[in-house]
Amino acid sequence: MPAAQPAEPPTEDLPEDLTRLAALHGVATSYRPSPDRTVPASATAVTLALAALGVDASTPGAVRAALAARETELRERLLPPTVVRWGGGTPAALAALPSGTRLRVDTEQGERREGVEGLAYGVHRLTASAPDGRTAEAHLVVAPARLPAPAARSHGLLVQLYSLLSRRSWGMGDLGDLGELAAWAGRSLGAGFVQVNPLHAAVPGAPTDPSPYRPSSRRFPDPVHLRIEDVPEFAYVTDPERARTLRERAGRLREGVLEKDALIDRDAVWELKREALGLLNEVPLGPGRRAAYCDYLAEQGTALEDHATWCALAEVHGSDWHRWPEGLRDPRSADTDRARRELMDRVDFHSRLTWLTDTQLTAAQRTAREAGMPVGIVHDLAVGVHPRGADSWAQQEYFAAGMSVGAPPDAFNSRGQDWGLPPWRPDRLAASGYAPFRGLLRGLFRYAGALRVDHVMGLSRLWWVPEGRPPTEGTYVHHDAEAMLAVLVLEAHRAGAVVIGEDLGTVEPGVREALRERGVLGTSVLWFERDWTGDGRPLPPERWRADCLATATTHDLPSTAARLTGEHVELRDRLGLLTRPLEEERAGAAADTAEWLDVLTRLGLLHGTGGDTGTPAEEAEIQAVHRFLLRTPARMVGLWLPDAVGDRRPQNLPGTWDQYPNWRLPVADAEGRPVTLEDLAASPRLHALIDVVRDAARDAVGDGVRQRGGDRDG
Repeated sequence: MPAAQPAEPPTEDLPEDLTRLAALHGVATSYRPSPDRTVPASATAVTLALAALGVDASTPGAVRAALAARETELRERLLPPTVVRWGGGTPAALAALPSGTRLRVDTEQGERREGVEGLAYGVHRLTASAPDGRTAEAHLVVAPARLPAPAARSHGLLVQLYSLLSRRSWGMGDLGDLGELAAWAGRSLGAGFVQVNPLHAAVPGAPTDPSPYRPSSRRFPDPVHLRIEDVPEFAYVTDPERARTLRERAGRLREGVLEKDALIDRDAVWELKREALGLLNEVPLGPGRRAAYCDYLAEQGTALEDHATWCALAEVHGSDWHRWPEGLRDPRSADTDRARRELMDRVDFHSRLTWLTDTQLTAAQRTAREAGMPVGIVHDLAVGVHPRGADSWAQQEYFAAGMSVGAPPDAFNSRGQDWGLPPWRPDRLAASGYAPFRGLLRGLFRYAGALRVDHVMGLSRLWWVPEGRPPTEGTYVHHDAEAMLAVLVLEAHRAGAVVIGEDLGTVEPGVREALRERGVLGTSVLWFERDWTGDGRPLPPERWRADCLATATTHDLPSTAARLTGEHVELRDRLGLLTRPLEEERAGAAADTAEWLDVLTRLGLLHGTGGDTGTPAEEAEIQAVHRFLLRTPARMVGLWLPDAVGDRRPQNLPGTWDQYPNWRLPVADAEGRPVTLEDLAASPRLHALIDVVRDAARDAVGDGVRQRGGDRDG
């Protein structure tokens, strides 16, 4: 990507002791927005990041004391908190142990073993005893050396589930719609996957934060996505008149959203569904259903109890736990335990809703696989959680107080970004053997054929912004990237799932290579794939990486139709978001589009336009874009579902809050008229694009076979 020229924080030379102390705790003292530029971090940013890690660096004397303590700790310890063993390799931490050190392993499976050879994959407890009398305990993560690539190259659909309206949903897309989409796409369109937005539990409020990337909990799903009629107990509601009234209200809500330029009202949907779920909760579970629910409660344990307790307390005290009575701010306090018992009916209600959502998510994945999809549903893991939500309350000890995750200034945002998400503390994660990370991954992989990891660079480092300061005054804090990646690979292996890393933007050197080595796919978006180290021109399809999901756009970017027509520039101008004069922005966008269209024409991919019998130019260009994507060696090719009907609007416009209806737009046609799932299934434009994709996919496979055959003959 092009070199950035961001606004930089004041330059200052950090004291040598502070620099050394920061390095020993994984706190960066500079960052590189481009390969040829280094920007120093401020002493304030470094000092505050260290404070959030429990390290006092407030005075020169405190820095010296903390440095001496850290150096002594690292010099004397036998093992780091977590050790990684890939396949049958020897971890560097074990190779560095003194000769004669005895190793004992208490395995995840409940066995006690001498040495580390022959261990099953898992997270075990390792004890080292050195000849000099020192001992140490550590978590030992044994992970496969590499995840297998997807069994076959596939194409699939990308959609924000809430935007996928149907004639059965209650005002926003639901899990019944997801199952229908998967069944239709797998059986009729030859799709190998459907990728959706994060379905994590949201923070309730008035209004609710609509962003799926600021959830209350990443561990548990949101019951707003439930298809009410698919819950078995709905057939046995004891008040059929009330059930009928709910259906009628749902119909009115649905019809209202299907009007031109209408928006999804998540709060109205949840109000209606919560009432319906309260009615369902009055229906006793049958013996088999009760047993399944009890099994789920036992399997999820304390994590689910904490989540449901937070939900129940939020109903009484509001959704910001920082404002609760002091005794309730601690999930382990006596006050919280007493409140949990007093609210047990509501705790059970929210636990049951979580279970119901889990069952419908599992059913959607099962439907996708039964429809012939080799991957199925691709779920999305947000980079963090809301500071007032359930996870930040239940797991307080793992979050860095007074810090927020964001991004440094770069070519696309000279001010940097503050996402308002509290970061995990790397030190405490490592000390726990990454238990919270393992727990949320295991929860997601219950029903995912693949997992997209948003901002996958966060496995290595995150930009920490001190509370009350601008993003320009932040700094990077590093995780043990090998341990985070090993846990991700281990849990994906256990689930037989694919992992896709969203690695767009500024990426630390070596990160993409490390992910590829372990079988984690990357993300490649057409408009960004240029020869940034050469002439900057569009990258030829044969030079794209194979280990990726290739797409034309994402939820944060203009739709393909908007980019081809230049409407994305007009939208940003209307909202006052342009950083250059309008004519300059128009000219730049037009030149970029013209360059890509020239590439598509030269490759013979753009055809069928003109005249009464030809395909309209914009539609033909979108088809050509997808022919290009299928020319690349990408293992997965994604089609943004709104592109199939000419939708002009991005689902999210970064840099806006209330200026643009982010996360509230139904899939619509070029005129802004919502298009239902039933309309999509009958859309000639969608089927024409799918035919192009399927033909291009067959041609690409044929070319590959012929090429491999030619290589053998040669």
